[in-house]
Amino acid sequence: MTTTIPALGLGTYGRTGEEGLAALLAALELGYRHLDTAQSYGTEENVGEAIRRSGLPRDEVFVTTKVADTNLSRADFAPSVRQSLDTLGLDRVDLLLIHWPSERDQVPFEDYMTALGQAKAAGQTRLIGVSNFPIEHLKRARALLGEDALATNQVEIHPFLQSPTLRDFARSIELPLTAYQPLAKGSVGENETLREIAAGHGVTPAAVALAFLLAEGHIVIPASGSRANLEANLRARDLKLRPEEIDAVRRLDRGERRIDPEKSPRWDD
Repeated sequence: MTTTIPALGLGTYGRTGEEGLAALLAALELGYRHLDTAQSYGTEENVGEAIRRSGLPRDEVFVTTKVADTNLSRADFAPSVRQSLDTLGLDRVDLLLIHWPSERDQVPFEDYMTALGQAKAAGQTRLIGVSNFPIEHLKRARALLGEDALATNQVEIHPFLQSPTLRDFARSIELPLTAYQPLAKGSVGENETLREIAAGHGVTPAAVALAFLLAEGHIVIPASGSRANLEANLRARDLKLRPEEIDAVRRLDRGERRIDPEKSPRWDD
């Protein structure tokens, strides 16, 4: 039974319909064992179906889903979790996250964070965590639920947005960050530094970006519908970058945030 978060997983945003299901099945066949979905993605059904069709034991696949910010109220939170489990066809998930904090505290912070803890107590999830939480929100969550309650904070991180302030705080409290958009929507493939490092190792620039983030201690959840890319990204698990290569990628940070809707909290970086 997996109680820790696999370091390299698969983001499932966009993997809808039969084509999306085929991509998820290919990922599981190739060796992915961490599927990341959300109430707002429309992929929970495909994630559950892919696990069933794969023939893999349930305990071998780590499943994350997220409660949408539209379901944070006391009236909506628990029913939305129940609906997610029904859609997935699972008794429980491995990790349940708050997808976004409530914009301007329209829903009281204590309400939805308490509900998150209650979902774990009820056995609906093994672990709980958050997504898109700045340091201020992390401090509030830890004060409310306990210092060791959260398993991760899922945020946008890639070579061009390394979020050093948040990263260093998370390290100080031993909270793993999960990097979504770790390939910056594919733009890592156009970067000359990453291309040069990749050529030296016989891998793709994407694999270099992922290996860098893994070396920084992050969990990564790249998304792809291509079998070739899925396979290439997996090579990051065994890719050991040299110290000078890691330093070169660190220098690519330019604070380039790609996911920044109006409901976003005030970012630290």
